[in-house]
Amino acid sequence: MERTYDAGADAALPDLRALPGVVRVDEVEHRDLDAVYLDTAAMTLAAAAVAVRRRTGGPDEGWHVKTSAPEGRHEYGWPLDVADLPDDLSEIQVPAGVREAVSVWTADEPLSPLARVRNARRAVALRDAAGEVLAEFTDDHVVATDLRAGRQTRWREWELELGPAAPDDPAWREEFFAAADAVVFAAGGAPPSSGSKLQRALGL
Repeated sequence: MERTYDAGADAALPDLRALPGVVRVDEVEHRDLDAVYLDTAAMTLAAAAVAVRRRTGGPDEGWHVKTSAPEGRHEYGWPLDVADLPDDLSEIQVPAGVREAVSVWTADEPLSPLARVRNARRAVALRDAAGEVLAEFTDDHVVATDLRAGRQTRWREWELELGPAAPDDPAWREEFFAAADAVVFAAGGAPPSSGSKLQRALGL
């Protein structure tokens, strides 16, 4: 589960030590991410606020399906089938598990490339008293291309995603994200101007 914020070009990172349960903030880790998003010809997934992407780079590279919910976005993952992208992005093969996961929206219509998002990411792990990862905060500098319209956009955003040590308690999560909103807004962050990187790449 994650929450995203807009960030100004010169904004300093918020004080993440103020978040509930956070005892230690790790050093910044730099990652170069490259994601291709796919959808049906009629953009059925985008209309349902669902995203399918194939991403390389970072510890969670692979295929992802992201869906929206009132409390935040949910993400599900599968490993990469092959390491390299084909020169012709239209030749990307979507794994059967990913196709099945989104078939309720696509009715098994074929998926083709919709957008490409390259991201220079700075990530920090937020750890609890036991040293486990409570959440991860990322500072993203994004260059996105709408592959069907041939339009490119750039922006900066922050993202906070719960980690494996986060309590599975709705009340705790609500408190955690409320505290995150407070420290992020105090640092100059703002509510997201778009629902996702994909929607922003497409100008939605």
